[in-house]
Amino acid sequence: MVPEPHNLTPITESEAEARRLIEDAYRTSFRDDSPTPAIGTAPPVPQPGRPPMSQRATDVSGVMLATGLASMPISGSISLVMWTVGQIDPVVVGIVCVAPVAFLGALSRVFKRAKDVAEAAPPTHHHHYEGTVVQDHSRYSTETRGLIAHTRNELRR
Repeated sequence: MVPEPHNLTPITESEAEARRLIEDAYRTSFRDDSPTPAIGTAPPVPQPGRPPMSQRATDVSGVMLATGLASMPISGSISLVMWTVGQIDPVVVGIVCVAPVAFLGALSRVFKRAKDVAEAAPPTHHHHYEGTVVQDHSRYSTETRGLIAHTRNELRR
């Protein structure tokens, strides 16, 4: 039941109706009378786990964590090699870092030369037609170059 106010002013008809509706609501609803927790001046405590963020941000952060974790064995092995050498010579470090890239560049040129040699002598085609014939000998060429691939398509006639 709703406690009565302590003032002695007369109650209007609308206030009486409001109190009756409130009492009906209290009879048909559940009220938790347990004491509310004390609110003090302590700062908020950080909650465990990741902070709330969008789905895209969650996906990107997961990829970044996985990439960082995957780079640790490589970095650790390079650090171990540098530590076992006992000295770090900038020339040796440069050679070790540039050698795989130079090898892959040379290997790609070898494959490109082999492809060019294979295309140097195209097979001969013999066609026999009757009537008016128009032959279009144009061909499309695709070329991809660079460490960051850049593809260029051109029409050659």
